[in-house]
Amino acid sequence: MSSTDYKYGTGLSNVGSYQVSGKPFLSGGIDTSVTDRVAFPTVTQWVYVSSSGPVKVGMAANGVDPGTNYFKVNTAGGQNMPMLELKCTELHFDGTATVDVIAGLTGIDIGRITSISPSGSNWSGSSGIG
Repeated sequence: MSSTDYKYGTGLSNVGSYQVSGKPFLSGGIDTSVTDRVAFPTVTQWVYVSSSGPVKVGMAANGVDPGTNYFKVNTAGGQNMPMLELKCTELHFDGTATVDVIAGLTGIDIGRITSISPSGSNWSGSSGIG
């Protein structure tokens, strides 16, 4: 093994990646009856979701359909959703609402989560994720 075989990069526990402001990620008007997920280009520092009606939001497809590892968002119904400080690489939706997603991105490659997850990215297959 040569010194060029090892590639050093920031990981999930890199404090500096979470101390600085996140790079903005915005995706609006997502029709959840057509599109069931948003994939982020890097690991998130935080996420916020607003919706035009009730929609399930989870970290994995199995969490929202048919699973029980999701939370419901309905900001049109007066629900106030907080900004969630989460390390994730994607959000999954189940419903017929339109959603807007705002996130702060770190410089951490999504492969850092994919490589530790039991069955894919975003901790899919983990307890509480689905």
